[in-house]
Amino acid sequence: MTKENLKFHQQDKKSYNKKIFLGSIVATFVAATPFLFYLYEFAPDTQEWDTIFGQYRSLQYGSANVAMWVFAMKVIPLLLSFVWFFTCKHWWYHALLVPITMFSYQCIVSLNFDARYLDVADIVWFVPIMAIVFPSIYLIRAKMFNKINDADKTMEELEEEFMIKPKTIWGKVSQYF
Repeated sequence: MTKENLKFHQQDKKSYNKKIFLGSIVATFVAATPFLFYLYEFAPDTQEWDTIFGQYRSLQYGSANVAMWVFAMKVIPLLLSFVWFFTCKHWWYHALLVPITMFSYQCIVSLNFDARYLDVADIVWFVPIMAIVFPSIYLIRAKMFNKINDADKTMEELEEEFMIKPKTIWGKVSQYF
């Protein structure tokens, strides 16, 4: 092996080890979500709850335990949607912004407003997001099929061509703002 081949092999091995490590962290997090869900059991069955973040008072739920149960039902799908969004390798991953927005809104409503009618008429708040995401996805799809008709590329090659690949998680987040 030459020095250049050895150096390339070592860099490739470091990159592979980094991917395995990050994949292990993501897999552990996904596997731990049932345990995260049941953290609501530690909330007391009282109307007021003093936490390190301040005092929480449950108005409509009548129990901080019930409020945390509702919150857990909203935040776990949100966290899993974020994992899916940041690990998805398909061209359509922008469509995941719609459920991420929905779950984010539901998390805020479930804690802040202690709403009596949770999840009622929430779709109105998502129309602006859908008005941006849906046409964007359709345009990307249309460009892909135009290129398929004009060239002899496979679908995988076109997905790779249209894929935006920032190097870091922050880069992936910042491409939307």
